[in-house]
Amino acid sequence: MKKDIEKIDELIKEALTQEEAKFYDDLGEQNLFGRLGGVFKGKMGWLAVVMNIVSVAFFGLLLFCAVHFVDTNVTNELIVYGAGVFISLLAMSMIKLYLWMQMDKNDILRELKRLELQISALSNR
Repeated sequence: MKKDIEKIDELIKEALTQEEAKFYDDLGEQNLFGRLGGVFKGKMGWLAVVMNIVSVAFFGLLLFCAVHFVDTNVTNELIVYGAGVFISLLAMSMIKLYLWMQMDKNDILRELKRLELQISALSNR
């Protein structure tokens, strides 16, 4: 199966111009850091930056609430600080989930571009 994919890739590269072949190579598989960097580029990159800043703020709130949760003996304060820890963890998890979904979306778009390029190369051939 892997040899068939490599064979198809070679056929596509032969059918493409040098510029298109370079573009095709750029659409290859990225590592985790490349994917994460892709989230910060494009039209919605500013939102990823803001969400990371908010995530750091929630982490600060988490630390604040956890320290005060351990220090207090009053039941009402334990409930408030425990809820603060829970809400901070929940918010941080949702922000990370959003960023992972953006990375997945970028992967899907990259694969769609590869398919479009393959179809156009094979139809021109």
